[in-house]
Amino acid sequence: MSKVKAYQAEIRARGQLTIPKKIRDNEAFYEGASVSVIPVGDSLLVTPHKLELDEARREIRRIMKAAGVRLEDLIEALGDERRSLAGETYGSEEK
Repeated sequence: MSKVKAYQAEIRARGQLTIPKKIRDNEAFYEGASVSVIPVGDSLLVTPHKLELDEARREIRRIMKAAGVRLEDLIEALGDERRSLAGETYGSEEK
């Protein structure tokens, strides 16, 4: 059984709470991730909130930025791939 460790954090003037880095290092708590905050008595439960399509869009954006790929480059490469696949499937390139 894993041990549970409590961390301290400070709530700032505008209600912002900084989640300690050791917790943020969990893949679910990256910058821009959406979370659910659930009041439980005098405590808060913070869990990753999956917004399937929005989450996928953010993840794709994050990956593209990390790889240095622009949207225009991706669209062009997808067009090239589509033409190549059409050529392999139907014996001629799509125009």
